[in-house]
Amino acid sequence: MRIHLIRTLYALLMLLPVAYGYDYASVRHRANAQKPGDPFDVVTYPHLLAIPQKGNKVEYALDAQSPMESDPCVHSLFPHYGYTPCWYIVRKSKSPTQM
Repeated sequence: MRIHLIRTLYALLMLLPVAYGYDYASVRHRANAQKPGDPFDVVTYPHLLAIPQKGNKVEYALDAQSPMESDPCVHSLFPHYGYTPCWYIVRKSKSPTQM
């Protein structure tokens, strides 16, 4: 049983660099091709504020100074070239900023 656990852990540790390498090669190939499948994008989303009220209630409001935010991203599983993956930014955009 212990040997199977060690082998499974070793296989997962070997799979991670292979997945990252494939992801990096995919992004690099799409960036060099300069076709409509460009891996870089900009995600624009509304900037919501979570304002605490009395009685443990929260009021949500759109930020008056900067109502929309834009973040550059890359369409990949892992971050590459200093850009955050788009799936992470879309997930982050759904959570309001706590005041």
